[in-house]
Amino acid sequence: MTLKNRLNPFKNIQEQIDKAANFLSLTPGVREFLKMPMRELSVSIPVKMDDGKIKIFKGFRVQYNDARGPCKGGVRFHPAEDINTIRALASWMTWKCALVDIPFGGAKGGIICNPKELSRNELEKLSRGYIDRIYDLIGPEKDIPAPDVYTNSQVMAWMMDEYSKLRGYNCPGVITGKPLSLGGSQGRHDATARGGVFAVREAAKHLNIDLSSATVAIQGYGNAGSWMAILMRDLFGSKIIAISDSKGGIYCEKGLDPREVLKYKNQTGSVRGFPLAESVSNEELWELKVDIICPAALENCITKENVHKINARVIAELANGPTAPEADEILFNKNIFVIPDFLCNAGGVIVSYFEWVQNLYGYPWGEETVYKRLDKKISWTFQEVLALSIKNKVDMRIAAYMIALTRVVEAMKLRGWIN
Repeated sequence: MTLKNRLNPFKNIQEQIDKAANFLSLTPGVREFLKMPMRELSVSIPVKMDDGKIKIFKGFRVQYNDARGPCKGGVRFHPAEDINTIRALASWMTWKCALVDIPFGGAKGGIICNPKELSRNELEKLSRGYIDRIYDLIGPEKDIPAPDVYTNSQVMAWMMDEYSKLRGYNCPGVITGKPLSLGGSQGRHDATARGGVFAVREAAKHLNIDLSSATVAIQGYGNAGSWMAILMRDLFGSKIIAISDSKGGIYCEKGLDPREVLKYKNQTGSVRGFPLAESVSNEELWELKVDIICPAALENCITKENVHKINARVIAELANGPTAPEADEILFNKNIFVIPDFLCNAGGVIVSYFEWVQNLYGYPWGEETVYKRLDKKISWTFQEVLALSIKNKVDMRIAAYMIALTRVVEAMKLRGWIN
């Protein structure tokens, strides 16, 4: 694989689709359909900044496939955002929703910006301007955005409000990940990590790993990574021995208190320098001998250059696309068990689906109900993927793709889109 392709997550997705399609004997035409988005929109968003100047921001919305239902996918605010990343994320959302069998297709959105450099007023204007530009494409029955990297419940509140103004009536079901007082769901704040924890629990049963004594390393300490560490420790007593973020990492053989680390990061901007812990680089983190390592940052962090250094028994992919395709085969041959991203991090979209359902019929669920139903979805899906993986002697990612592609292809056939 060329460097250009390796750094293009959409090319990685297309390779993974081809691998799974080989086992399903899909025709060339169907493969090409599955490898390209159905609809893309590129927009320019003018924002009057606090200094009175107009700045133009570029944004995207990609609707990948809606054969199984309205599109679903988050909105990222990131300075390095680009259309290929958005395409890849929209594709992942399609397979993720199909894999866990919820009635959504896949979409993703993004704006090229650095939200850390924007005032609250500028951020609100940008959020509302984005909705103004994509208004015709979205809706509770068409496409339901949600938070993603550098967006949060407040951004979702502004977006929902702007859409409601344009429609002329309150429409909470257009956006998920909202504050509770505006129709958000209980359990949404830690849903991605909690789903990952349920998946790790099922993997531990399969591999006979005692989670009460298991060692864990977390790469990426944002919302998902921090909650993963907290829940692994709180629910199972696992020992979190290493944590990293974009500026570096920390290691403590005796174990770290993930809540204290998070408090320190919120105060200083990084986990680096946390008291009573050694410093480690992000690359050194991969070499640690641990039971479970959890990539929870951005794409393409496990490649053929560093995959041989990994000493974990389980890789729990809480991030989207952390493993390049050429590394998958190496991990499989090393008997390192990979919980693929669109299974491991599906908790977020599952609870987003729960929020959408609650909005549609105007009846909120309690936290216990949300967690119970999330656990059931993740556990059932994991066992289905594991059984197919064992039956076909393939890794968990290929097995997950086989299930997801089969469901999407079936929907397209029943609609008459393909033969």
